[in-house]
Amino acid sequence: MNQEDGKRIVPTRIQKLIAQRMLTSKQTQPCFYLTAKAQIDKIIEIRRPLSKQLGVRISFNDFIIRAMALAVEQNPMMKGIFKDDCIELHDDINIGLAVAAPKGLVVPAVKKADEKSLAEIAKQTTELIDKAKNNKLTLEDLQVPCTTLTSLGMFGIDSFLPIPSPGQCSIVSMGKIIEQPIVIDGKIECKKFVEFGLAADSRIISPDYGAKFLMDMVSFVANPDKL
Repeated sequence: MNQEDGKRIVPTRIQKLIAQRMLTSKQTQPCFYLTAKAQIDKIIEIRRPLSKQLGVRISFNDFIIRAMALAVEQNPMMKGIFKDDCIELHDDINIGLAVAAPKGLVVPAVKKADEKSLAEIAKQTTELIDKAKNNKLTLEDLQVPCTTLTSLGMFGIDSFLPIPSPGQCSIVSMGKIIEQPIVIDGKIECKKFVEFGLAADSRIISPDYGAKFLMDMVSFVANPDKL
């Protein structure tokens, strides 16, 4: 922000645009909110060996993007947008990734993420993040996705409820990795979890449909061999 004096702060052009889009979302998209935890021990176990095997660094986010894409494929109404009193479906399953860029938050899209392997998703997210941090994203990179992944886990946040951008049915939030004790076969074991939050447009899908999508996604995350 540009600070004119001690009391008045003038937002940048991008900050004004983000503010307007969030206001539009709140005014026009009646959302419901769901949360669910996913066990991630298997992802932690295989991520580094798989990266070495495939010759590309696969991040935790890459697994989640792939899981989201496959969950959307199983629940196609998650591709919907509400337009002219009708529901239209996106042609492709493009998954957005919220990135903090120098001039503000941007959301480049991983295109056709359901058709890409983990290695292909990893290469594209690395490229998109690099372009975002260097202000080199194109309009093609910023094509409106059907849903977006946003994370605040790196700031120590356990969970949060995000706001979907206009033109998207939903958005998925992700908190930090948490270690919790659980009972397995009568024995207490410590496992690692992350909590996901889903905000979804109730004009397009119902809470039970959103719950099915979220639990399908959680199942993919907990069983990364399916990815």
